Amino acid sequence: MKIAVVSTNGQDVDLHLGKGYSLYVYEYENDDLTFTEHREVDIDLESQHQGSKVIKACEDCDVIIAAQYGFKSKVKADQLNIKLVMDEGSVDEVLKRYIDHYNFMKN
Repeated sequence: MKIAVVSTNGQDVDLHLGKGYSLYVYEYENDDLTFTEHREVDIDLESQHQGSKVIKACEDCDVIIAAQYGFKSKVKADQLNIKLVMDEGSVDEVLKRYIDHYNFMKN
């Protein structure tokens, strides 16, 4: 499973999806979480409703975790079978919460 987190610094999940100019991508497989890459998205920080740009940059991901997202982004992600998750805090804590929930729901 490929998980993207929306983060200004790679340390904290701290951006609204529509302002997600910086993404950190992780691979979770066989109980192992590995950082794979940093992606940058061409976002105009003065404009609104740019979640679709971020989702397009994550088309190969299964999950995107952001501090917030809007309804249009949720619809777009659903169409592409990408799960949007709203959470914030340190990247490590947010990823642990998501993976713990994922494993709980899987069993």
